[in-house]
Amino acid sequence: MSSNQDPCAQPALLHPDQAIEQLLAQVEATQDTELVTLTQAIDRVLAEDLASSIDLPPFDNSAMDGYAFRFTDLAASEDKTTLTLIGSSFAGHPFKGNVLPNSCIRIMTGAPVPVGFDTVQMQEKVQANENKITIEHPHRLGANVRLCGEELLAGTKVLHKGITIRAAEMGVLATIGINQVRVTRKLKVAFFSTGDELRPVGSELAPGQIYDSNRYSIQGLLSKSHVEWIDLGVIADNKEAIRGAFKEAASKADMVLTSGGVSVGEADFTKQILSEEGQITFWKLAIKPGKPFAFGKIDNAIFCGLPGNPVSSMVTFYKLVLPILNKMQGLKPIKPLFCQAKLLTDIRKYPGRVEYQRGILSRNEAGELEVAITGGQGSGMLTSMSLANCFVILDQFQGDTPTGTQVTVEPFNNVLC
Repeated sequence: MSSNQDPCAQPALLHPDQAIEQLLAQVEATQDTELVTLTQAIDRVLAEDLASSIDLPPFDNSAMDGYAFRFTDLAASEDKTTLTLIGSSFAGHPFKGNVLPNSCIRIMTGAPVPVGFDTVQMQEKVQANENKITIEHPHRLGANVRLCGEELLAGTKVLHKGITIRAAEMGVLATIGINQVRVTRKLKVAFFSTGDELRPVGSELAPGQIYDSNRYSIQGLLSKSHVEWIDLGVIADNKEAIRGAFKEAASKADMVLTSGGVSVGEADFTKQILSEEGQITFWKLAIKPGKPFAFGKIDNAIFCGLPGNPVSSMVTFYKLVLPILNKMQGLKPIKPLFCQAKLLTDIRKYPGRVEYQRGILSRNEAGELEVAITGGQGSGMLTSMSLANCFVILDQFQGDTPTGTQVTVEPFNNVLC
């Protein structure tokens, strides 16, 4: 990347799908890993394939509370058979006696099925009279028995490199006896705000001042992206202070993230310092809200510059920065989930940019998906993000869209939920 390239000077707007393809081609997954205990592994990215060292389940066991017996002991001409109770098998306390003809044992869910018995009938279909147990015949041999290795055999790969370890994966790891796991090192992202007009939340506002809200939105987005964030606060509109903030951020983090200062013609120091200290290109994207976006490197850190309007900042993070962070963490590519829904409100749109309008997705009484716009869609209306649970995506060359049209909807993923 050349620091003197300025795509914003070109009239053409880059489609966001093309942009993310080009952005991802310029970043690599970190190769740094660490070994963590199982209790520390939640939301981390697995750095290696894992195989089970044991069969799952490790022994034949009952899927029901009931009685275990030999299927061949059931009377062929009847629909019920009475067997003699000779013992019991509970989880952690297996039956240790000998299997006898025309016998059965009481058995609990998850308890071992003794060798020699092969079928279980649930207790609701059994009548007990002291040690005489009358069993309704099950439909098949092996009913209600989980066989050793039916889920997977020892040596089978069970979890693959590049997945996020969630609650289910935590359980799988514990099930196969793994108490330490190798994961990708957590990325560090440093961010700050610039502007003399920004005031801390809770302070009094003077004329022309606003609260520094973007930094809190960015912190929330980064927290849900499972990276370590470093908040460098608000930096005054001073050239050397901003330069120092960029240098400090790049020395501490894998990515430097800012909001504002990347639009064409903005009269601040951000773009000047970026061109002096890094290898940065300024992109003009066919996306609304959004459009200005900066990308490159400062020393060894990736740099992403978001637009300053609050909604634009969140949308460009979600659509552009999040896929970059996912790749840098070693995550497998995650394709967004799209669906079609009936539009409940008219939308006015000029062709030229892909629009991500904020919507509320729901089902009507007939079970059909419907979506309503949250109201005003200005890029400064952060409440539109708070009310929404999805984006209504309007194609680049699409115009006004009337009520009743089937539109493409992208439900928010866990980063925005």
